[in-house]
Amino acid sequence: MNSSTGRYGLKALTFLAAFLIFSTGSYAQQALSLSEAITYALDASTDARKSKLGIEKGAYQIEEARSRALPHLNGSAGLTYNPILQMSVLPGEIIGQPGTQMLVAFGQKWNANAGISLTQTLFDQAVFTGLKAAKTTQEFYRINAALTDEAIIEKVATAYYQILVQKRQTMVIDSTIKNAQSVLNILNGQFNNGLAKKIDVDRTEVNLSNLQSSRQELLNSIGLLENQLKFLMGMPVETVIVIPEQNLENIHPVAVPEDATASTDNRTEILLLNTQQQLLQYQKESIEAGYYPSLSLSGNYSYQGLSNQFPVFKGRSQGANWFDVASVGVNLRIPLFNGFSTRSKVRQADVEIRELNEDISQTKRALNLAFENAKTQINNSIITLNRQQKNVALAKDVFFNTQNNYNNGLATLTDLLSAENSLTEAQNNYATALLNYRIAEIQLLKSQGSLKSLITK
Repeated sequence: MNSSTGRYGLKALTFLAAFLIFSTGSYAQQALSLSEAITYALDASTDARKSKLGIEKGAYQIEEARSRALPHLNGSAGLTYNPILQMSVLPGEIIGQPGTQMLVAFGQKWNANAGISLTQTLFDQAVFTGLKAAKTTQEFYRINAALTDEAIIEKVATAYYQILVQKRQTMVIDSTIKNAQSVLNILNGQFNNGLAKKIDVDRTEVNLSNLQSSRQELLNSIGLLENQLKFLMGMPVETVIVIPEQNLENIHPVAVPEDATASTDNRTEILLLNTQQQLLQYQKESIEAGYYPSLSLSGNYSYQGLSNQFPVFKGRSQGANWFDVASVGVNLRIPLFNGFSTRSKVRQADVEIRELNEDISQTKRALNLAFENAKTQINNSIITLNRQQKNVALAKDVFFNTQNNYNNGLATLTDLLSAENSLTEAQNNYATALLNYRIAEIQLLKSQGSLKSLITK
């Protein structure tokens, strides 16, 4: 595990300990920042854990590839009983009976052996290529883990900002409810004094009831979004979290220059494809190794015993004969012709490499497109955000002026409710524009390969 992964892990463990305290109630008011949510997710989510297991798997694959270049030692033992011995025909001349034949049994009833065998590869191009491929495979898993981290950050950050906007809309509607309640109180006082109509009181109560229903729907939506965020983080869904309100004044939108371009060479997606390309190249080389001869060393040693009596271990005095057997050899394998099988496999591997080159080109174009879209989206979001901010200020002025006119009998209740609805709509539009800006910012960071900068926010 690299140092950055270890750093995230330490932060996540600290954060997890805090949430364990949280579950007991003594941590009830601790706010969950975006940085803490991302750090927790990078250590606790299922996808993050699986990507780390991939890195571990790559290390074991290197060990497996290395084992093919190391000596292989095997032990063996056996005990054989021959109830009927193999017979062989011998000429009678060997016993002084020319012209006759005799049957002679070879071997003995019991045969025991124990031994070891050793093989060592001296030269095999496929073995050496496989070792390089295994190291590259581990690098592939490492880059894939980084890509997984980026996907986790994107999902967690997007869900987090969605909650913030919903909470912002709740604040807006709370303010509107407060104003509506104030109007209702005034109307009730005027109605009791015969200065207002019952229908005006009823319309205001209906409007207030609708606002309260909308508020409850927002609270329900926030609960669902928080559950989704906890799921993305890998956090138990029953854990209570507190998302703090974000000070809108701390958000300073920054436009992207129209002539800005993004470099795709260092993007994680391209690095992953380049590593995959290297693996395919090693695969081709491993197949081409079938054209090369291979050389190996082998050695065998065994200790055997023969006897017509059991057990075989009685010794020579009891009719058991034991002796050593050993051999050492060098084996050379030279491929001559296999029906063009190797050539066909090499050409298939070459086609796979060319297919991947097309994928790399397509991915680069897609990344450039994503950057251009993110750049356009964030610049448009800034324009919309500024416009909605002005609309909110204007709607506030209209509402307060209308409210003052209504209190002085210069405006109707319809005018007041219309101004109130316009203010609510303007504030909600501003919150939506803020969400669009934040999402555009996430997409811009993603297209620049800078999503991990959100950890420090």
